[in-house]
Amino acid sequence: MNHENACGELTLVTGAPANGGSCIAHHEGRVVFVRYALPGERVRARVTADRGSYWHAEVVEVLEPSADRTDSLCPIAGAGGAGCCDLAFVAPAAARDLKAQVVANQLDRLGGHSWSGPAEPLSDAGSTGWRTRVRLDVGSDRRPGFHRYHSDELVTDLRCGQLPSGMLEGLSGADWPVGAHLHVVVDDDGERHVLRTLRQGKRTVSKVTEGNYHAVQRVGARSWRVPVTAFWQSHRDGARVYSELVADWAQPASGATAWDLYGGAGVFAAVLGAAVGESGRVLSVDTARGASGAARAALADLPQVEVVTESVRRALAGQAESAGVAVLDPPRTGAGREVIDLLAAADVPRVVHIGCEAASFARDIGLYRERGYVVEQIRVFDAFPLTHHVECVALLTR
Repeated sequence: MNHENACGELTLVTGAPANGGSCIAHHEGRVVFVRYALPGERVRARVTADRGSYWHAEVVEVLEPSADRTDSLCPIAGAGGAGCCDLAFVAPAAARDLKAQVVANQLDRLGGHSWSGPAEPLSDAGSTGWRTRVRLDVGSDRRPGFHRYHSDELVTDLRCGQLPSGMLEGLSGADWPVGAHLHVVVDDDGERHVLRTLRQGKRTVSKVTEGNYHAVQRVGARSWRVPVTAFWQSHRDGARVYSELVADWAQPASGATAWDLYGGAGVFAAVLGAAVGESGRVLSVDTARGASGAARAALADLPQVEVVTESVRRALAGQAESAGVAVLDPPRTGAGREVIDLLAAADVPRVVHIGCEAASFARDIGLYRERGYVVEQIRVFDAFPLTHHVECVALLTR
């Protein structure tokens, strides 16, 4: 039987995986979300937060381990360590199964849609060393580090399992300004770029300490020069895989209009522009000036592509004509009701929707379905190995 001792610790048997990287357990009628646990394990866990009807806890000791538990693939992650790799203790194939279960549950609960399928490896790059972009924060000791889970405290051991060998070499010994952020990118030329940013009054001051302000990124035969601080897929194969899938699913006709929403540096605008040809039109919209600038420069040979620095909502509200297809890659919070209402009002018949947070993605799918869209396909990618995060892509039509 579950019990609580005088130290605020519980002995629990864990159940199904929950969104966010925990497993669900129960104690005296209260739900407990347990980090660093696997389904079916008997663990001793310490309560870390009391939310009234539910608690958060983290594993202190595994009493009866799952067969899927393995030695951690990240030397700095785990209870009391960095918050970087919260599933580093799970065999990679089993971690993908957990992620697929979470996505299926969220789609059923929040999207009203039944889905079953795998969480696919994004590529054959493996579960470690896949990340090419990372941000470090500098603490009061002037050393860079990763945050502990939901904490301002930093772990200054930089051996995160997501990072390729040597990516952060030489950075831990430098004397950085307190409160600075270090943006580190290894680009597609293999060059490392390090940009330090520091808030000074109302201004953010940037300084390149290694490499350049722009990193070279490639998808197919096309190159981008992207600011180190701008968004680009963190997985080395992400931009290529998603670009190929968008090209396959979007299928705009020659001469058609396509919308690339939350378009960033214009990776999807490139494939849409090639598909519609010079007689067509692609509108790519993003709020980030750095990303929009990279898109304009990289796609200058495609006059059919218009890049607009604006909110998606305002840009769509100003469109006099509809599109044959829309591709959306919104932030973690999702596209939301207003944007999906605008797509439905414009009667866009084909949508490719990408989401990097399972609950937000599921809520957006539910909004589409309420407006008459049918889910044709969903693919889920294990785009962030060693973590609970996934990338979901849906094709919707009406």
